[in-house]
Amino acid sequence: MARRGRVTVRITGRDRLRQRLEDLPEEIGEALKKGVRESAEAVRDDTKRGVRVGEGTLRDNVGIEYEDDGLAATVGWHNDEHYYAAFHERGTRRFPAQPALGPALEREHTQYRARLTAEVRAALR
Repeated sequence: MARRGRVTVRITGRDRLRQRLEDLPEEIGEALKKGVRESAEAVRDDTKRGVRVGEGTLRDNVGIEYEDDGLAATVGWHNDEHYYAAFHERGTRRFPAQPALGPALEREHTQYRARLTAEVRAALR
């Protein structure tokens, strides 16, 4: 989770692989980027499905920002006008939490390594 107005999670490629990426064939780097992109899209889509009913604005504005030449992705609400997404995620004293981003990230966490491995294997064939 980030600064005020932004509710996000960050999905990154493996740091160890990123350091060695320059020594790897270009196909491997592209495979890793594809895996990061697929994971980010899966988290975004799952988050959209999990947003509280009646919050179409939040559902329609879950986005992805890519960094590190596609090896890092930040998923969530990137606009300050969606600051209230944090209240939905964490709850308040009077408003119970109904998180969407956190559970989506947890579900993708189990798939992430397998997704990267499958993409690299496909590139090596």
